[in-house]
Amino acid sequence: MPIELLMPALSPTMEEGTLAKWLVKEGDSINSGDVMAEIETDKATMEFEAVDEGVIGKILVAEGTEGVKVNTPIAVILEDGESADDIGEASAPAAAAPSTEETVAEAPKAETFTEQSTAPAKNGDRVFASPLARRIAKDKGLDLSQIKGSGPKGRIIKVDVMDAKAGEALAPAASAPTAAAPAALAAGPATDVVLKTYADREFEEVPLDGMRKTIAARLTEAKQSVPHFYLRRDIELDALLKFRGQLNKSLEPRGIKLSVNDFIIKASALALQQVPDANAVWAGDRTLSLKPSDVAVAVAIEGGLFTPVLKDAEMKSLSALSAEMKDLASRARDRKLAPHEYQGGSFAISNLGMFGIDNFDAIINPPHAAILAVGAGTKKPVVGDDGELKVATVMSTTLSVDHRVIDGALGANLLNAIKINLENPITMLA
Repeated sequence: MPIELLMPALSPTMEEGTLAKWLVKEGDSINSGDVMAEIETDKATMEFEAVDEGVIGKILVAEGTEGVKVNTPIAVILEDGESADDIGEASAPAAAAPSTEETVAEAPKAETFTEQSTAPAKNGDRVFASPLARRIAKDKGLDLSQIKGSGPKGRIIKVDVMDAKAGEALAPAASAPTAAAPAALAAGPATDVVLKTYADREFEEVPLDGMRKTIAARLTEAKQSVPHFYLRRDIELDALLKFRGQLNKSLEPRGIKLSVNDFIIKASALALQQVPDANAVWAGDRTLSLKPSDVAVAVAIEGGLFTPVLKDAEMKSLSALSAEMKDLASRARDRKLAPHEYQGGSFAISNLGMFGIDNFDAIINPPHAAILAVGAGTKKPVVGDDGELKVATVMSTTLSVDHRVIDGALGANLLNAIKINLENPITMLA
């Protein structure tokens, strides 16, 4: 029977999106992996790829349509031997989407369906599976008849076979993380109360776009549900600034210029290895202790911010981190990052020093266990180890910590390791 193509959840926080552009038309044949449409999410404009082979029988949502709920039918695909007469009454585009608990989100390939079956996807001797799932199963030596499908009518899709072992049945994929409750957006006085308060003042109403709604919901949830505590250290930068100048002079022929932020990323990544118990995330009823240092860095963009993740940062050179950070930041500002590039990590850095901010407290981005707020480096009088008063370039840092994952002493050890790395920058090259 015809297959309904559903609006995908291209990120865990996506509840609706804009169908920006169709790249196929009715009657076109498609194969698995073909790009069919461009969809604007709360974070970026992404390509939507086909996971089935067939013919576009009917387009249900016109391009340019905003506010299309996740799991709303957007098109109908016909399989071999089917015609438009088999479509019947297609689901109305405005139909209410299933709850986020019923959605399987797999970005960026966009295999998103409603969980309708927990039994292996069989009909007599026939097993229903997408072509992509069949290819993966063949490569892994899997028996599709023993795998439980989570696609429409129990159809086996990519996510069902990715982690299965030969001869092993796989339960349906876990549902996407539940998006923050809409009530988080309404925290504070009711809209009508605020409007009445300012009724005699000139103002312009600015609707929230998808990104701002997501930021509002997630940060409200984080501040209300994560037990934050804060640790502060001043870090002397003179040795780092001198060392950075020497490195940049030698790297100039290669067109590389290291920033102080590059050193902060490296110092944090190494500190997570030096204090491994702090390299963890909160997972509801448990914590996950991570082996690599995946460090997220906040990047301000128009209307919001991204936190792209530099994975395995402890293994990369300063020049490699610098190049990767520049690339991620540039694409973040153009909203061209894929979800896997801004999801994950256990630790984040928010640097407002370049804006002249001396110090501040950052809000943890769940499931991270900590975030480092970095202020400006300024000249200050300090007492040296010899007891003499001197002038030094001092940077104020604040580590916001999730007390469910990291206790006070452990957090102090982590921040101290970051401080030692930055004040002894040559050791980061060892």
